[in-house]
This record gives sequence, structure tokens and C-alpha cells, in this order.
Amino acid sequence: MKAVTIFLYTVVVFSLIFSSCNSSGESKKSAQKKKYRIVGYVAGYQNFDFKKIDAAKLTHINYAFANVIEGKVQFDNSLNKTSMKPEDINTLTGLKKNNPDLKVLVSVGGWAWSGNFSDAALTPGSRKKFAESAAEFVKKYHLDGIDIDWEYPNQTGAGNKYRPEDVENFTLLLKAVRQALDDMAKKEGSGKHYLLTIATGADETYIENTSLGEAQKYLDFINIMTYDFYNGWHKVTGHHSNLYPSARPGKDMNSCVNAVELHLKAGVPADKLTLGIPFYGRKWTGVKSDKNNGLFQEASSIGSIIPYKNIKPLINKNGYIAFRDPEAKAPYLWNPEKKVFISYDDPESIALKIGYLKKKGLSGVMFWEYSDDYRGELLNAVYTDLEK
Repeated sequence: MKAVTIFLYTVVVFSLIFSSCNSSGESKKSAQKKKYRIVGYVAGYQNFDFKKIDAAKLTHINYAFANVIEGKVQFDNSLNKTSMKPEDINTLTGLKKNNPDLKVLVSVGGWAWSGNFSDAALTPGSRKKFAESAAEFVKKYHLDGIDIDWEYPNQTGAGNKYRPEDVENFTLLLKAVRQALDDMAKKEGSGKHYLLTIATGADETYIENTSLGEAQKYLDFINIMTYDFYNGWHKVTGHHSNLYPSARPGKDMNSCVNAVELHLKAGVPADKLTLGIPFYGRKWTGVKSDKNNGLFQEASSIGSIIPYKNIKPLINKNGYIAFRDPEAKAPYLWNPEKKVFISYDDPESIALKIGYLKKKGLSGVMFWEYSDDYRGELLNAVYTDLEK
């Protein structure tokens, strides 16, 4: 009996050890397989064939944009004189054949179409009207949710109407939309959860004019627009999406790490934040000084948008020299003969940003905009680095 007891005890101990090791191995394996979000905005007003989208490398697609017309979410064909139509969304939802887990949302507003948000959010009645139209839009086009891109509450943005009440009304609008989506799902009885997300500004002014700690309760996640730090308002060259501050803090407009910290301090959980990465750069012409290879120098032009697909062929060619700001972790091009400066992201800077977001526990990456990429180079970098 004693020998049998010892044998049984030995078996139990080894079983527990093996189980513990196996469990630990599974935990590590599970941790390594954390599913990060890759949220890609696609512009309906671009001349791009959505069938070419590499859906396997995306978790979410945000179709941009729908407008707010007479207080409701509606299609509008007036942006860039290019028709945005239901067929676009049908094509995007059709990509689920290649990726059944893909979520397709419509993004409402954006820089050009945020002018009617303040009115839509103003009263309980106007918020209900907007929220119900948002739910109806989602249902009509078989979407997985809606993304609100209000640029910006209690700020003029592109000359938009705004009012102090926006600060509170923004949260109330999101609450109303969340309720409308949940009510729709309940009526359907399918158990489906419809997504509600927003795109947020990256600076302190945006944080001060919103109540993100309260608003996030109604959101699935938040896409931080961590780009355009130097932009179309500036006649001075600079980084438009630097990860860290540069060695010249007086020259910095912002940084990705600062934007993330602002959101965290506002009360947004890290796992509800996606870090924005631009698939485009900012270009300045007529730069007036060669100092610092054109960085932080006055220019004749503002920082105009240039897609990465137009930047890539210039790197270390045709007089363009590639540089990196070692502190900011940001690449840029300088052409001393043509006096042209270009700020942009590339696979190396993307790798550093993804390393940072993993350490901070953020939920993934958002990027603007799919058709700006060069042969899938930036998307591949995002996907590969998140999979590591």
C-alpha cells in the first residue's frame, strides 16, 4: 500500500507540474497572439478600386465619409466632385469573403463635413434624430457600426459652427447613438454588437473641449489622429507625425507620445486607444534656409499633402536626401537645390511606433488613408510589426 501511495503521489505531482508548464506555455502563446486592431480609413472620394484592398491585413475599414444633412446621417456626393455611393459599401462588405472577421463602418464628418454636428448635438430631440438616423444607416447598408469624426467640438475647424455646449453635448450625442445601436440590436434578436468609435484630435485643446473620460464609456475604441502636427496652416517646416519630441522643444507642435498621454490622463483606458499613422506626408516648397537640412525653417508654402506613393520614388533620388531626427524618431526629405522639405512616415518609423504602442498597452493602429500607400509597403509594415 505504501509503494502504491508513493507511486500515485508521484503521478499526481508530475501531472500538476506538466499541467502548470502547459498552462504557462499556453498563456505565453496566448499573450504572443494578442489581436491588435488595424483600422484603415478608405476615402470614397478617391479614384480607387476597393476590390484591391488587402482585407486580410485589416480588422476594420472606415468608409469616409457620410455627411450630417438636416440632422441626419446621409450620403453626400459633393466632396471633391466625386460620387460616394452605396455600391462602395457593398464592395467593402464583400471583402469579408477574404476576411470573415473584418468589420466595416461608415465614418461621419471629417474635416470638410463637421459643420452640422453642433446643431445635431444641441438638444435631446436633435440627438435622438441623429442617433436614429445613424442606426438606420448602419442597418440599411449592412454595416458593423459607425465612426464619428467631429472636427472639432467647441472649435471652428474648417470654419464650422461651434458653441461651448459642444463639450457636454458631444458625450450626450455619443450616448444617444450607443443607445440607438443597442436598441436596434435588441430588436433584431441576433445578439450582435454594433460598434461605435470616434476619431479624436491629438492636442491639448481637443482634450479641453471634450469629456473623453465620460465619452469613452459609450465607445468601443478611439482612433487618435496623431498626425498633421505641422500642417496646412504652417509656413514653417516640421514633423507632422513624430513619435517623440525633438531636441528643439520650442519648435515642436506635438508628438505621438504626448497625444497618448493626454488621452490616458483624460480617463481613456489604454486598450481603447489606436495610434494614428499617416500614409501621406506634408510638403513645403520655397524653404528659406538650408539650416538643419531644412527642418524647422520658414517656407514660401504651407505644408501641403503628398501621398506616400508619391514620396517613395523620391527617397534618395532626384536631389532628395533622406534624414532622420534621432530624438523625434521621424524621417524627412530635404532637397537643397529645389528647397523642398517633406515630412512623412516609413517602415522604420512605423516599427518604432508599434514598439511604443505595445509597451503602452494600446489596442492597435489606425491609418489614413489606404490609397495613399505605395504598393502596400506601409500596410505590410504595420501588419508585420503587430504580428511580431
